[in-house]
Amino acid sequence: MFLAPYFLKQNQTISVSAQQASDFAKKIAQDFNPIHDVGAKRFCVPGDLLFALVLTQYGLSQQMKFSFAGMVGDGTELQFPAQVNDSFSICDSREKVYLNVSRQGDVSRCDAQTESFIRQYVAFSGHNFIDILIPLMKQHQVMINPERPLVIYESMSFDLTTLDFIEVTLSLVGQDLKINGKRGDVTLHFELHSGDIVVGTGIKTLVMSGLRPYEEASVQQMRATYEGRKTDF
Repeated sequence: MFLAPYFLKQNQTISVSAQQASDFAKKIAQDFNPIHDVGAKRFCVPGDLLFALVLTQYGLSQQMKFSFAGMVGDGTELQFPAQVNDSFSICDSREKVYLNVSRQGDVSRCDAQTESFIRQYVAFSGHNFIDILIPLMKQHQVMINPERPLVIYESMSFDLTTLDFIEVTLSLVGQDLKINGKRGDVTLHFELHSGDIVVGTGIKTLVMSGLRPYEEASVQQMRATYEGRKTDF
């Protein structure tokens, strides 16, 4: 299992250390958001790692939705139930909810298929800031706080017309930003392909907070800082 280096499991309890979370963000997702750095003041485990762990533990269903409800800290002990229904939650030992999951349709437990799906999705997700969010900010002439750049991963869902594939690729087909005061709701639409065939569609939503008027120099500095972190790694 390619995720093995990025979590610890004992019975039905899974935990992720800050180092494991940081390694996953940088090595698998190519995500250099400082919030995933070891020792970060506002550290959290990447939502994409929680998504990947759910697929690994419970299989890939034709229709799935993931709604994030909390930020997972260093070493938080998450309970992954041995048996789940079509709707379930990932909680800690105090029953604090971090992720709500719903699923329908057939289920695949093919390791190669699940790995391809995870790798394609988290690679797409890891490039959201540079490739999608910065152009959206420029288009709408708003930006997040450059001193505390925070983008919250809200939800992700997909609908597969078939599970008859092994390798899958992902392409962005639409993006939208709705502004409400200092809040920006981002919706990304994507397609999933097996060769030349579209095998599914999906939606990812993000929230940008602390919006303010766009300043080209500040945005370019955020870009340079982010890309510099990637180069240094």
